[in-house]
Amino acid sequence: MSVSSPPPTLNCYAFRFADHDLTLLPSGALWWPDQDLLCVSDLHLGKSERQARRGGHLLPPYDTRDTLMRLEADIARTKARSVLCLGDSFDDLTAANQLDGEMRQWLSRLMAGRRWIWIEGNHDPGPVEFGGTHLADCLIDTIQFRHIADPQSSFEVSGHYHPKTRLSVKGRGFSRPCMLVDRHRIILPAYGTYTGGLRSDDPVLSDLMQPNALAVLLGVPPHPVPMQRGAIGE
Repeated sequence: MSVSSPPPTLNCYAFRFADHDLTLLPSGALWWPDQDLLCVSDLHLGKSERQARRGGHLLPPYDTRDTLMRLEADIARTKARSVLCLGDSFDDLTAANQLDGEMRQWLSRLMAGRRWIWIEGNHDPGPVEFGGTHLADCLIDTIQFRHIADPQSSFEVSGHYHPKTRLSVKGRGFSRPCMLVDRHRIILPAYGTYTGGLRSDDPVLSDLMQPNALAVLLGVPPHPVPMQRGAIGE
């Protein structure tokens, strides 16, 4: 895996993967310029509604609006002609069906005039009533896109685990969502609001990633650290 300098005007993290130039945006979206493709994972639209419906901890009902606002900004920023949603785009199929009229219209505006691919996730395992293409996985050029990583696969982009990294800087700890990347695999952070995450040093992720993998922390700009490193700046 080789890393190039990010374009200064984008405040992003640019790198080579599977012989292609890719860019991680500060939001956690992955941009593939040569394909005009924006990839986002784990939007979990309708999460607050699902929590309330199932009697769980009540969340402020603004998560769908916040997620779509950031997605709209990333589409405008990149002028993406294709958008690939990498699974768990909705918190469940009922949440997809119960999006209110304003949010449905907003999503329809974002989809209009673009190739839009929905990859099935474990929260949304079947086609939703929105337009676009619905697939279990998707191969574009040499890169395979799926929701959950396949340990036997190479040149793969997945999501599902919502990776995050906990760091200690000058004795103060904090946690931040991150993208995991090595020579063979990318695991994207959750794009949606209220999504939580799995620590990058969890054995599930350590077993998937190579020892030299990077954790690229979201922010402006995204910041790479060794995935297995527990602290910086101490």
